[in-house]
Amino acid sequence: QVQLVESGGGLVQAGGSLRLSCAASGSIRSVNAMGWYRQAPGKQRELVAAITSGGRTNYADSVKGRFTISRDNAKYTVYLQMNSLKPEDTAVYYCNLDTNWTGNYWGQGTQVTVSS
Repeated sequence: QVQLVESGGGLVQAGGSLRLSCAASGSIRSVNAMGWYRQAPGKQRELVAAITSGGRTNYADSVKGRFTISRDNAKYTVYLQMNSLKPEDTAVYYCNLDTNWTGNYWGQGTQVTVSS
């Protein structure tokens, strides 16, 4: 069984920063990528950023230049540094772990609220 535990969400003013962390544990085999998604009220869940085991990154256009994803492969941990936050970044942020053979996993979500 695989578990993802997120931390680092909270309330911040516009222009501020937050750093999210996600630690994966359990029977993890052959990780393809780890990433962050978000879901705002009334909207679909969307990709924020992802990083492959080889270090390639992918970002949503709305966060490019403001957010940075990184990972520690040895610890199955992924981070999301969020700078210059905007009210429209307010959402529940979910960590995702994608493996080659044993499935796709989600964290429980962490709330990020950006006040104007």
